[in-house]
Amino acid sequence: MAYWLMKSEPDAFSLDDLCSRPDGTEPWDGVRNYQARNMMRDNMKRGDKVFFYHSSCPVPGIAGIAAVVKEGYPDHSAQNPESKYYDPKASPENPRWFMVDVKFERKFPRLIPLSELKAEPSLAEMILLKKGNRLSIMPVQENEWRQILSMV
Repeated sequence: MAYWLMKSEPDAFSLDDLCSRPDGTEPWDGVRNYQARNMMRDNMKRGDKVFFYHSSCPVPGIAGIAAVVKEGYPDHSAQNPESKYYDPKASPENPRWFMVDVKFERKFPRLIPLSELKAEPSLAEMILLKKGNRLSIMPVQENEWRQILSMV
């Protein structure tokens, strides 16, 4: 099992939105960064755990946990001209973009704010906290996962 962090703007799609979906499951579509796409396509596996991170909001931070329930497959929104994620270069033969399905597991009793993550010395090497990192999906080391869970 691997660990991940996936960012979403809560006014676009929050952890509560995921929880409210049928079976608490939703495709993680619309990712248009090649590094993040490659992680979903090549590395994320069924059963992997995910920190659900609320970004671009007054208090960004980790809101809870989800799990990968379906491994990488073509992102259908790339081939839908009505979608804001439409990519005219994507086709069934060359899908270009991929997604995974994630399922709600639990909401933390409180948001773990970015400021608190930054203040924890044992998380100094976490990719999320590296200057200039703007990826929406990133791996989390097991020791980082355990440390963050201890902060809940």
